[in-house]
Amino acid sequence: MMKTISRDVGIIYEFNETNQPIATVASGSTVRVETYDCFKNQIGSEDMELTDLDWNQINPATGPIFVEDAKPGDVLRVTIHTIEIDSQGVMLVGPNLGVMGQQIEKMSVKILPIEYNKILFNDLQLPLNKMIGVIGVAPSGQGVNCGTPGAHGGNMDNKMVTEGATLYFPVAVEGALFGLGDFHAAMGDGEVSISGVEVAGAATVTLEVIKGQHLEQPILENEESFAQIASAKTLDEASKMATQMMINRLVERTDMNISEVTMLMSAVGQLEICQVVDPLVTVRFVVPKWLLSQLNVTLIG
Repeated sequence: MMKTISRDVGIIYEFNETNQPIATVASGSTVRVETYDCFKNQIGSEDMELTDLDWNQINPATGPIFVEDAKPGDVLRVTIHTIEIDSQGVMLVGPNLGVMGQQIEKMSVKILPIEYNKILFNDLQLPLNKMIGVIGVAPSGQGVNCGTPGAHGGNMDNKMVTEGATLYFPVAVEGALFGLGDFHAAMGDGEVSISGVEVAGAATVTLEVIKGQHLEQPILENEESFAQIASAKTLDEASKMATQMMINRLVERTDMNISEVTMLMSAVGQLEICQVVDPLVTVRFVVPKWLLSQLNVTLIG
């Protein structure tokens, strides 16, 4: 029987090697993980006084989950099978929050019902794009707040982190100490308001340890492509990191030199923004699988 890990068992606000596991699973296990929304379900009404919002309870992740046989230097493969979401989401804007914060004078909340696979925004019906905003493993040494992305994953807010996607994380500590949270019913690239359609839910994932691979930052795979993810203080820095890591990985796995691979990536690679509102910004460099098939290479394995 598949194990369900309740959000009531334990949540973290920081990916940290000192966190005590709330569950231990064997490599290859499939688990169902329940989550709060990014506000820890504190906002139930548009009439709520936002001064009552406890900002110390933002971006909880359910976890950590100890994965047996995961050692520093390994890779944790996380396959997302399903994402379940609640029947309403919430969005928030406010002064000095997000891209438009300097033009917004007061905090404002919107509750968005979710019915028949649509998000109801005033008289508009928005399509669902279920995704996981916070997902990752513990770094070694100093912990990282769940609101910040990095080499460990964390708050990447990447809309490709959805059903059918597989993520690869560099393992830095024994057991990997995996966690996830911050689901969105929908989010556009950039997450410009500082929130997507925030929603509680549950994800069914398979956690598997891969030996003999090296990663600097997370990689995502889906049916159509691979994406190198990178987070840094600026978009310029993150863009260079993601592009360079992808090109160098392809140089290592093909018989082409760096000049040829760079030209090839300029022709068919896609450099895309994930989010621009967290303490570090996140981008992805996407390469289609049809090209990798012609090159007869894979980026993992």
